[in-house]
Order: sequence, then structure tokens, then C-alpha cells
Amino acid sequence: MLSAADYIQHYQFKIHPEGGYYSQTYCAAEEIQQQALPARFTGNRFFSTAIYFLLEQGNFSAFHRIKSDECWHFYEGQTLLVHVLHTTGTLETIQLGKNIQQGETFQFVVPAGCWFASEPAATTSFSLAGCTVAPGFNFEDFELAKCETLSAEFPQHATIIQRLTRQ
Repeated sequence: MLSAADYIQHYQFKIHPEGGYYSQTYCAAEEIQQQALPARFTGNRFFSTAIYFLLEQGNFSAFHRIKSDECWHFYEGQTLLVHVLHTTGTLETIQLGKNIQQGETFQFVVPAGCWFASEPAATTSFSLAGCTVAPGFNFEDFELAKCETLSAEFPQHATIIQRLTRQ
């Protein structure tokens, strides 16, 4: 089995602002015009984008949200936990991985506008996943959570919010 360092080098991963490493693998050639998109978008967006995303033990992807649905795909390594704070206040934790007998799944969609974070499970050395976003990802649509603000909005989940935020 290849190591995290092997994947990072091979795919020339960059450090992601939310934590972990990423490499864009796809960006649609065509765009959706702003007037055809919901009002939450401030400009044209590519039809779809995709990245590889890698997290190692001891690191996490901080709570953030985007304006599009994001489909997560599991590729390699061990279990990745994706924590989703739904707009209703419900916290859902998805186990991405290949052990379907233990409730893991290969894919999961985070709905647009939900706060979410991810981290390797306790016994995971690293997880290599992919994320496909439609309409395509744009950093203008990315919002990194502030611990104090998100904890005030969801006080029942303050413990996990404090653990998985960076500001």
C-alpha cells in the first residue's frame, strides 16, 4: 500500500486552507451564467469541479461551508469521518471507507449551505478521498467557520465545533 507521502508527491498536492492536502483533477470547460444560478452565487460557475483530498492522522478539515452540493468519494487509506451540521441543527457523522459491514460508505453528498468538517478516524493513518462539486467550486463560495460564531449558533455541538475549527 502506498503511503500518504507517496500520494502527496505523485499528485503534487497543495495544502488546503481548511486543512489537509488537495489537487484539482477536473474543471468543466463550460460555465453556467450567473443569471441562471440561484441568487446565492455572485458570478458564473463552471458546471462541475473535482479534487483529490487527503487527510493524515493528527490533521483535520475545519468546519466550513460552500454554496454547492459536494459529493465525497472514498479512494484509499482508512476511515474518514465527515461531520455535517445541517441547517436544522442536526449533527450527522458519515463514515467514508470500504468497510461496508461496519457502516462505511464509498460516497456521501454534503448539501449546499451545511457546515461540515472531516477527520481521520482514531485508527486511520490517512484517508484519500475525492470531492465533486456542482455547480463547480469557487473560493468565493467558501466560508471557514469561526468557532465562537458557530458555537453560538449550535451550542449543543460546541465540543466538536471547538475541536474542528481553526479560528
